Amino acid sequence: MSVITKKLISQPAFNLFKKVLPPLSATEREAMEAGGVWWDGELFSGNPDFNTLHNYPKPTLTAEEQNFIENQLETLLSMLDDHKAVKEDRDLPPEVWEYLKKERFFSLIISKEYGGRAFSALANSTIVSKIATRSMSAAITVMVPNSLGPGELLSHYGTQAQKDYWLPRLADGTDTPCFALTGPEAGSDAGGIPDTGVVCYGEHQGEEVLGIRLNWNKRYITLAPIATVMGLAFKMLDPDGLLGDNKNVGITCALIPTDHPGVVIGERHDPLHLAFMNGTIQGQDVFIPMDWLIGGANYAGKGWRMLVECLSAGRGISLPALGTAIGHLTARTTGAYAYVRKQFGMSIGKFEGVAEALGRIGGLNYLLEASRTLTTTSLDMGQKPGIVTAIAKYHMTEISRTILNDSMDIHAGRAIQCGPMNYLSSAYLGVPVAITVEGANILTRNLMIFGQGATRCHPYVFQEMEAAANPDHQAGLEAFDNLLFKHIGHATKNSIGGLFAALTGSALTSSPVSGETARHYKNLKRLSKALAVSADFAMLTLGGELKRKELISARLGDGLAYLYLASAVLKKYQDEGSRAEERDFVDYAVDYCFHHAAKSLNEAYRNFPSGFAGKTLKTLLFPIGNHFKLPSDDVTLRIANKLMVPGEMRDRLTHLCYVGAAEDDNVGLMDRAFVAMYGVRDLEKKLLAGVKAGKVARKGLLADRLAQALKENILSQEEVDKILEADALRYRAIQVDHFSHDMKTTLTNGDPQKQKALANAS
Repeated sequence: MSVITKKLISQPAFNLFKKVLPPLSATEREAMEAGGVWWDGELFSGNPDFNTLHNYPKPTLTAEEQNFIENQLETLLSMLDDHKAVKEDRDLPPEVWEYLKKERFFSLIISKEYGGRAFSALANSTIVSKIATRSMSAAITVMVPNSLGPGELLSHYGTQAQKDYWLPRLADGTDTPCFALTGPEAGSDAGGIPDTGVVCYGEHQGEEVLGIRLNWNKRYITLAPIATVMGLAFKMLDPDGLLGDNKNVGITCALIPTDHPGVVIGERHDPLHLAFMNGTIQGQDVFIPMDWLIGGANYAGKGWRMLVECLSAGRGISLPALGTAIGHLTARTTGAYAYVRKQFGMSIGKFEGVAEALGRIGGLNYLLEASRTLTTTSLDMGQKPGIVTAIAKYHMTEISRTILNDSMDIHAGRAIQCGPMNYLSSAYLGVPVAITVEGANILTRNLMIFGQGATRCHPYVFQEMEAAANPDHQAGLEAFDNLLFKHIGHATKNSIGGLFAALTGSALTSSPVSGETARHYKNLKRLSKALAVSADFAMLTLGGELKRKELISARLGDGLAYLYLASAVLKKYQDEGSRAEERDFVDYAVDYCFHHAAKSLNEAYRNFPSGFAGKTLKTLLFPIGNHFKLPSDDVTLRIANKLMVPGEMRDRLTHLCYVGAAEDDNVGLMDRAFVAMYGVRDLEKKLLAGVKAGKVARKGLLADRLAQALKENILSQEEVDKILEADALRYRAIQVDHFSHDMKTTLTNGDPQKQKALANAS
């Protein structure tokens, strides 16, 4: 640019930029640099390249992973009795613990070199999801060692000696790990931990060595009550300068055997009555040698970045897996229950009010599965997209809460009576766990997704901030000048494109595909432009205040998140051959996302501190209003009907839901009743025709009405027997458990003889 342009435009803009956008703090910078930018960067560009999306690898399990899922995992699932673990033992049985260790469920992410399974993120997620449909307690127990914990930290940052000693012991179950991060004064704000370690000399194994004297008080630590080795995060101080001039070294991670002098494993917590091990762990005046730091002395003070990188990966696997499990479980069981449960002589799923909730379950389950597989794809590509995984964690756990409430509503009284027959109660208790851990959802939504995403994913802002932070003013100005006009051109192009797309209803916007889903790609591109322009306006008008305007930040983050979720749906549909029978699910999920994305952006505009900026954005990007509507009733009802039809499609949509073969398996029983009742639907129509002809009573006991149908030659004896057999199974499936008055003895739990005795007694 010319000297005049630089003086008249770049220099004033540079000074303003430095004023309104304060430099990043050290922890913010580490968080930004720890995570990568992936598809979220494309969405922030205003012009996402859909060929890039389509060319991401199709999520596929290896033969080894598939074999493990079909064999070891199925064996584990058949061993689990969630009611007994939660209500009676408050723990998994010893044989399950032994099997988990023997089959290396705790070392899914440890490399084969050290005896681990080295499974992909997709396999890890699939395994946790399937377990969660059977037992939330078992799923949490398995997921924690494979998420943020000693295994992952050692794999990435450990010294060779640490890896050689610890990883084989973690892989074969010799040692059970936990990771102590959160405490009474530091939950989501891991950077604010008060636990300290002071560099000093002390005695270890009879010798005086350089090390750290630690004091900590941690809580909410999963596996702490049974851990033999703990990872510990603490603030490291070096007041005597034994390591150098930096006296406040920073957050550091260490690995400590729990039988080390001074380590105190406390009592258990009771996390919503689930049976997974969770508790406290303390240490007072505990001395450890310097080589117990994960990565050794070279990684002193680098714990924050280590934690952020590992959290961003684990956050995209474990908690979204729990959310997806709820989607698969509720879609399969609620569709079956809505068919077999009858009121006024009709399946309750045929009532539109019930069908609305059932359709929402089906549509959002498709969205959850798509988001799960796209997010694990990013991790299996070697990416660490912190914003993408934060989106997955927050929105997938919140969506699972929505559809679980829908499922509870449809099941009504059957859902709230705990016992072996209840397949929803464990999931219902587990939802708050997923929402509160690895960064509480409020923090994730209000501070992380857009707060970091706007800076990290924007094509120019992060570089501009680095230029503004350059201590060499002239060099910073040169770099800023080079970026500024690119940024202006970028913003201008998106503003014009956004207005044009809004005025034309995206009709003239390009799409990488033809056919019915082309409109979704066009609208996604339009909303991407709206997001890009909104981000520029927000940062320009709010500057550093954007950090504190959490409600604005959250709504803009929602806009980004819903575009990511919609992208996941389109990617899944493309990967799986664009099956026509899945179109309703695609339309539901994408329309749901676009409605909420546009709604969130408009709510942000309405609440902008600068009314002029908000009105300008609304006029520019939604000049004729927000026309992105929720899914139509027709689509919703068609999805509900599809969930009430057994077969390949239903199995594919709910493939993560465990269906046990045992006679009293709660999900298996409901499934068998559903298939049986669906199999006699034509016979029920014949019976109804007899009612309409006046030959069969409209009401009364089924056996009496079938006798009338038999007498009138409406049904044969074989057909009557078939209906009675299916109805007996239906009757068993809709029962709830009964207990003795002291609640110690289960009187009915799906056992045929007990159910028959109960029916006769009534």
